[in-house]
Amino acid sequence: MAAPVLALRNARLRDGARWLFDGVDIILEPRDRACLVGRNGEGKSTLLRVLTGAQEPDEGVRAVAPGVRIVHVAQEPPLVGETLLDFTVSGGAAAHEAGAWLDVFELDPRRSTLGLSGGETRRAALAKAFSEDPDVLLLDEPTNHLDIFAIARLEDLIARSRAAVLIVSHDRMFLERVTRRCFWLADRRVRRLDKGFAAFDAWAEGVRAEEAEVARRLEKSIEREQDWLAYGVTARRARNEGRRRNLMALRAQRAEMMRLARGQMSLDTTTGPLSGKLVIEARSIAKRYGTRTLLDGFSTRVRRGDKVAVVGPNGAGKTTLVKLLLGELAPDAGSVRQGANLEIAYVDQARVDLDADLTLRQFLAPLGGDHVSVRGQSRHVAAYAKEFLFGADQLNQPVRDLSGGERNRLLLARALAKPSNVLVLDEPTNDLDMETLDLLEDVLSDYPGTVLLVSHDRDFVDRVATSTIGMDGRGRVVETPGGWRDFIEQNPGFLQLDEPAPRKAPQPAAARAKTAPSKLSYKDARRLAELESRLNALPAEINRLETLLADPNLYQRAPARFAEVTAALDAARAELMAIEVEWLELETLRESLAGDGAGAMS
Repeated sequence: MAAPVLALRNARLRDGARWLFDGVDIILEPRDRACLVGRNGEGKSTLLRVLTGAQEPDEGVRAVAPGVRIVHVAQEPPLVGETLLDFTVSGGAAAHEAGAWLDVFELDPRRSTLGLSGGETRRAALAKAFSEDPDVLLLDEPTNHLDIFAIARLEDLIARSRAAVLIVSHDRMFLERVTRRCFWLADRRVRRLDKGFAAFDAWAEGVRAEEAEVARRLEKSIEREQDWLAYGVTARRARNEGRRRNLMALRAQRAEMMRLARGQMSLDTTTGPLSGKLVIEARSIAKRYGTRTLLDGFSTRVRRGDKVAVVGPNGAGKTTLVKLLLGELAPDAGSVRQGANLEIAYVDQARVDLDADLTLRQFLAPLGGDHVSVRGQSRHVAAYAKEFLFGADQLNQPVRDLSGGERNRLLLARALAKPSNVLVLDEPTNDLDMETLDLLEDVLSDYPGTVLLVSHDRDFVDRVATSTIGMDGRGRVVETPGGWRDFIEQNPGFLQLDEPAPRKAPQPAAARAKTAPSKLSYKDARRLAELESRLNALPAEINRLETLLADPNLYQRAPARFAEVTAALDAARAELMAIEVEWLELETLRESLAGDGAGAMS
């Protein structure tokens, strides 16, 4: 085992009258790829600040190896300086490094830091972080507002980075692809799993089952003690104070367990009047802004009960397409017809409806009083807020004090209170914890109405969508039955991502195509064969290394061997990610050249 580069030992931190952390241990080793998961409000972002040294724990030790550089990308990164280059060099990076990394994230160094979108702000913060060449990289919800291209690029950059990386994220597919260790923050402490996130759910379920059994045995102990005291304490008062104290301790332990076992979020949707079978019909619609075409000649039919996801890069026109389908925008050509009796509930990614000065009570009950209309029925605002994990003590809290996940839950609370038969969700997964995401997926799957979903969360789209509309940002729009994986399999190359590289990008396939108009060059063809050979061999090698690391006694028995296998597995996974992208680029080029050649002959 390598010496840790960053560690917290027995850390404790108060949040007002309660302990936020109680005996937290986290150890990061060189080139670690770890995630920190837990519910919204458990303190994940605070724990990252403690790891950076920006916030001191009340008790415990923070240890940093000499010379280690820690870089933290916050959930809502502030931008400083007049231009993006000014911002990127503000952490000490050289101007040429900062410019190169801004180019990797497709940002103009001369651009102003004002007026950026959420995705542009996130990419600028990531460019700044990578340009500083950190030894430890702490990422708080790094995929929020990123499109699918940028997320794939970030996955590759993390795989190539020399830094130890700790990630807070709700994006399951992202975590499955980049992590090999999990830290689970729950009940004020951190549990550790030395496997990637793909193994997390099964492990966490086992931990909770074991804790439930402990709680059951505790209840039995309390029952025995209560029976004993009821019949024996009066006759043996002096000898029984010890058992009485034991009962009091057991009761206190149960009360603490009940306090920590927070209420489960309960989402429910009641549809409004039944819509017609045909909800939306679009025929050959087109939309242009100036010389740019967002879509041209796209047709679709959305029927009652469909769950339609819209995917593509930022700026491709996904939100515009939804507004066209809903009749909020008129197409430049073609026609859109909405069905009868549509009642629409909308959750906007920009959260423009959130007034930071309002309290939760005022937001949920804008007409005043203690009651809110929930799908036509009067409910006490505290009881309804509790279903979305808001305590009664938060009702008078201003919206500005809420975390990103809490704000998203608040918007969902209002949207789901309204009777609807069409639910429109524009990036609903931003900042939500995984437990809420799981519940939202279940609700949407059971929702009898129609769902229009704009999302970059590939796993969420896979679990929810009955069909997926892809927009490539260049005017092409394609619809495919199924979720994200179905779309990619049925439309290879449609959402093509150029190979990301932190410094020197290889010559793009488009440039090579100019010198080889009819077929791949000898060099490219040979490289494609080499890549195919490695693609066939690497999965077996990765499986062999993962099997070795699955031995729970390997580290204790042979720590040097454990470190060797871990490094080899990291290298194999990084190589697989890199060659998958390069193979896809060359294979797409080969197919396009073959098609061009056939067209020339015909």
